[in-house]
Amino acid sequence: MRIFFLLIFFTQLSVYSQNPTIESFTKGFQKKNGFIDYYWDDDKGRLYIEVKELEKEFLYVNYLSAGVGSNDIGLDRGQIGGTRIIKFVKKGPKVLMVQPNYKYRAVSYNNEEVKSVSDAFAKSTIWGFKVVASSNQSILIDATEFILRDSHMISARLIQRNQGDFEIDNSSSSFESSLSKNFPLNTELESYLTFRGKAKGSWLLSVSPNSESFSVRTRHSFISLPDEGYKPRKFDPRAGYGAMTFYDYASPIEDDLHVKYIRRHRLIKKYPEKEVSEAVEPIIYYLDRGVPEPVKSALLDGGAWWNEAFEAAGFKNAFQIKVLPEGADMLDVRYNVIQWVHRSTRGWSYGSSVVDPRTGEIIKGHVSLGSLRVRQDYLIAEGLLRPYGKENHPDDLMKEMAIKRLRQLSAHEIGHTLGLSHNFISSARGRKSVMDYPHPLIKFSENKIDLSDAYDDGIGDWDKLAINWGYREFSSNENSGLEKILQEGYDDDIYFITDQDSRPLGSAHPRAHLWDNSYDAADELNRMLDIRRYVLDNFLDNAIKPGEPMSSIEEVLVPMYLLHRYQIEAASKVLGGLEYNYALKGDGQLITKLLSKEQQNKALKSLLNSIHPKNLSLPEQLIKLIPPRAFGYPRTRETFKSRNGLTFDYLAAAETATNLTLKMLFNTDRASRLVTLGARDKKSQPGLENILNQIVNETILKEITDKSDYERLSNVQKEISKMINYNVLNHLFILASSKKTHEEVNAITYSILRKITSELEKYKSQNGHHYDYLAHKIEKFFSGDYELDFQEELKPPDGSPIGSGDHLHLSCESEL
Repeated sequence: MRIFFLLIFFTQLSVYSQNPTIESFTKGFQKKNGFIDYYWDDDKGRLYIEVKELEKEFLYVNYLSAGVGSNDIGLDRGQIGGTRIIKFVKKGPKVLMVQPNYKYRAVSYNNEEVKSVSDAFAKSTIWGFKVVASSNQSILIDATEFILRDSHMISARLIQRNQGDFEIDNSSSSFESSLSKNFPLNTELESYLTFRGKAKGSWLLSVSPNSESFSVRTRHSFISLPDEGYKPRKFDPRAGYGAMTFYDYASPIEDDLHVKYIRRHRLIKKYPEKEVSEAVEPIIYYLDRGVPEPVKSALLDGGAWWNEAFEAAGFKNAFQIKVLPEGADMLDVRYNVIQWVHRSTRGWSYGSSVVDPRTGEIIKGHVSLGSLRVRQDYLIAEGLLRPYGKENHPDDLMKEMAIKRLRQLSAHEIGHTLGLSHNFISSARGRKSVMDYPHPLIKFSENKIDLSDAYDDGIGDWDKLAINWGYREFSSNENSGLEKILQEGYDDDIYFITDQDSRPLGSAHPRAHLWDNSYDAADELNRMLDIRRYVLDNFLDNAIKPGEPMSSIEEVLVPMYLLHRYQIEAASKVLGGLEYNYALKGDGQLITKLLSKEQQNKALKSLLNSIHPKNLSLPEQLIKLIPPRAFGYPRTRETFKSRNGLTFDYLAAAETATNLTLKMLFNTDRASRLVTLGARDKKSQPGLENILNQIVNETILKEITDKSDYERLSNVQKEISKMINYNVLNHLFILASSKKTHEEVNAITYSILRKITSELEKYKSQNGHHYDYLAHKIEKFFSGDYELDFQEELKPPDGSPIGSGDHLHLSCESEL
């Protein structure tokens, strides 16, 4: 055996001896010492890395340090690409960068057991390097091609988004020596990459100086793995934390193979015996130095709210927020950061993290806040208050509403980087969490709009509970202590429901929604419709500043006309709804509960109210004020589509709003659920047939079932009524033909269409061409000649997230 190891040693020594020494090879190069020493040959443009320890694992994270600037493409400044554990492995004359498979592992002291699992599943080899020099046990490898590759998959992203076929141009790409840094526990390498090709779509063209090339910067971070002092906390679906998951093949037979840990920062009390103690190392977040006032102060204020939550978990001053020190690097793993990101159009903000794949420990929190979103709140406030033309227009009030939203946004995105997921049921319980998506709470009484309480100011009860559950230290009985925290929350009516049950348009939970307010979604929808009607009836040129083109009234009108769009989604989920929690066996939570027929019919009535012609019409005096678009101010994704060519199309606006409601009413998941729930309890459930009959009676057959109401409509409202009927019929055709639903849905919808045909035959002489055309469409559908090829759909102006484009400027030290 001794001879065997000697042979290996001398073989390696022989291989190394064929290469020059590192000292001689790198003579004249720039060297930076740190976690991984590297050398830069400025004359030849080559980067070399010194590998001192083979087989030693560390973290490799790649970023996009300078981005593309298009929200639609999604390649933002500061975007994290991926986090993985890697190690350098020598294979003959090469050194490979290998990524072990931590998704499948054996947590065991038995090395053979660990190896058996490691060998059973594939590893990934990220790159192969050429050895160019060696000294003692150190190897020098050429990392130039590695650092200049498309590590962020930018070319693939552009192809995916239909923006063109681009490849890296090595002749105009380079390692960025001046932007690269080395520290004892992390190495930061930056590259300047130029892509050449031909742009196809408009998104890239809108942000790049020319169509044939664009340049970005990428970052490669090599990071020492954290020490073993961190204790993972097991995932609980009720607690609001995202999960880091893996399969442990060393688990006892009676235990689950699938292990889930929450993602959270390491936080340890300095004085464990104290109820409230300072932390050994507090969690500190640093704000981008490029943020202007008053936004900077708002983001600092909102972020600081989290300290209150950590105090509830037993920590004093354990969460802090500061401005990034001058000269510090936003992507340096030593800093948790809040980055101010500019794009050409409004888009999402997000909270990302660098996480240890072994344990779920958050090593770096990285928040990206889109700079344009604040403008949407200012725009909404302008539409609601219509301040221009008044002697003392409430500019400060509008600005304060936007600033309040920024405070909440800062807290929200930081929350994600603390490990928390969205909690979309909190708005139904009195704004209990910053982890919800808040719609501005608009108060309305005595014909007056009140925005003083548009956004909450401070951390919520759920947020305190979640941080207490995730970060509190326990000297003993951790499991019972964690359960007690959740049970105390249930006693205070504090629950958690997240994205999977809130985002889908066909989801069933009646309380968990995005951008909504109130416990009763139907009542809130009717309230929003009342506010909207008041605003539209009083909407004139007082919504735009003097000197702005009259056609720009439409930009302010859009969020007012669609003010209720998110509450439509909320109310629709009551139909075929099911109340439930993420209950565990024995925890005492509600498991499931059907909603009553009365609740569902109430929601349906509010939804039908949203498409009543009187609620979709605009005052004639307002329509007269909106001319075709002024020169230099074209239509954008923030304005209504038009079927009238250049002129403003009130009917297209009404059609856009109508289909927001109809898509929810005729959702295939909801239709199937109405069938299955109706079969379970026909007395307490309305059933699909009853729902569809109510919709048809209030739209297509309204002139027949309630002629007096129809006759009270103006000519414009009657035209809107016809448009509604065409669209209801189209949605019935889609539902009748759907292959996604239970077939009983198709059967019921066919029956409804037969009923409509029968009624139209009786009365089509009363409404001439309209009823005749509806009957013709149904006849063609039944004959099989009718394809589902309707008028081109009018895509609504952008909605989520509540943010805006460049229509308005908030008064800051510099343009947002």
